[in-house]
Amino acid sequence: MSYVAQGSPENIALAQQVNGRLRAESRIVFARAFLFRAAGAGIFTALAGIGIGAAAYGWATMNQFDTAAEKIAAAMQAALSDVTLKTKGEVTLTDNVLKLEGGLSKAAGAPTPTKAQLGADAVPASKAIVNTTFTVFKQVPYLDGQIVTGWNFKDSADQPYQQYCYFSRRSNESKGQVEIKIDLAMDGKTLPQPQKSDVNLAILASNCVWHDGKSL
Repeated sequence: MSYVAQGSPENIALAQQVNGRLRAESRIVFARAFLFRAAGAGIFTALAGIGIGAAAYGWATMNQFDTAAEKIAAAMQAALSDVTLKTKGEVTLTDNVLKLEGGLSKAAGAPTPTKAQLGADAVPASKAIVNTTFTVFKQVPYLDGQIVTGWNFKDSADQPYQQYCYFSRRSNESKGQVEIKIDLAMDGKTLPQPQKSDVNLAILASNCVWHDGKSL
């Protein structure tokens, strides 16, 4: 049994309160949903910004290193192209030597070794015939080493039977002094360029000193 008649002021007031409460709760739910959506969008934007920033930083770092490497390579190439070279002659006698019949002074323009240096009286115990050979070395200072060209002569021949050229450098290591040797050319021709090598054989071989005076 109802004590309040339909449409009475009390009923109307109750309905208004219920409607107001429902609208308030609806606004609260909408506000929470909007807050969650806004928070999600903000987190997504922040993560995207961090990702883009990291990618940009990585790209800039790699580009900086590439540019530095290119600058170093260009500087080294310029330095090598402007090097001033000086030459000097040096004579080394190999094998057992009996005599030298003027070939050295004609071919190399170097002083003739003395009789004591030649060891004219040196013979093997077997008394076998001793062939005379000698090598003339031409050395060109290059960076921290030198480019050496060797002329191999037989007896009193005016022309060498073989010529070779190499780059030599000594370095001090923990276990002692180490010599690094790179073969450059043979008989006036540059050796094939190794595929996995940063050394340009053609540039170094242009400083070899050949017997005929020609350059590669």
